[in-house]
Amino acid sequence: MSTPNLFSLTGKKIAFSGATGVLGKTMALHLAAAEAELLILGRTPEKVDELVSDVTTAGGKAWGYIVDVTDEEALVKTAKTIESDHGRVDVLINSAGGNMPGAVVRPDQSFLDLDTQSLRKVMDLNYLGTVLPIKALLPLMLKQGKGNILNISSMAASRPMTRVMGYASAKAAIDNLTKWLSVELAQKHGPEFRVNAIAPGFFLTEQNRTLLTETDGSLTQRGNQILTHTPMNRFGKPEDLLGALQWLCSDASAFVSGTIIPVDGGFSAYSGV
Repeated sequence: MSTPNLFSLTGKKIAFSGATGVLGKTMALHLAAAEAELLILGRTPEKVDELVSDVTTAGGKAWGYIVDVTDEEALVKTAKTIESDHGRVDVLINSAGGNMPGAVVRPDQSFLDLDTQSLRKVMDLNYLGTVLPIKALLPLMLKQGKGNILNISSMAASRPMTRVMGYASAKAAIDNLTKWLSVELAQKHGPEFRVNAIAPGFFLTEQNRTLLTETDGSLTQRGNQILTHTPMNRFGKPEDLLGALQWLCSDASAFVSGTIIPVDGGFSAYSGV
């Protein structure tokens, strides 16, 4: 007698914002290879089309939906289109986010140099860019009587770091939203609704490479500080997220809700001593 695969994603319809980013693309290609059906939400048609093409070329299934995750009206229309096209959404992954220079306080600046408009944009993108897709797609999940929401947080949420003030504040709000919403949905709509988050540690991507490494590949002072506080003594690779991703998207985590799973090489466990 064969044992059912707890971690199977076959046939699960997964709506995914922010999938065209470096980490998002690795996650999306993995989910498609695991036979999930991807509904890619993004605001840049070229990037969405490229990812859909990459998935389908590899033998997976993906559809693109052009929408800005901070535009509530557009998201509601997209949700109706998704319902018409697919009938349901099993999992929603909220990975859209990012930072802006004006919401960073550099070593040569003080808090008073913080640009309020940039801070507002960072909060909108990271926080409302998660809240609004949930609000738009939740009615479809309620019709189904079940739903699984996965947010992408950051180590910056629970271990605030110098410089990245706006981004850290926004991701802290994501952690709180994840816990709050897990209680709200389970209590009011039943145990088939759950909400979790993954909190990546430090992953070396094109966006932060100049911050963490010199042109010759050696570590900057900040990069060295990070590795010194990471027991595994390395930066993360996008592939390091895939195990937690598959677990949280699958029925293997059916009794898991309200958690923020660190994928950080031990960074959050280490006091530095």
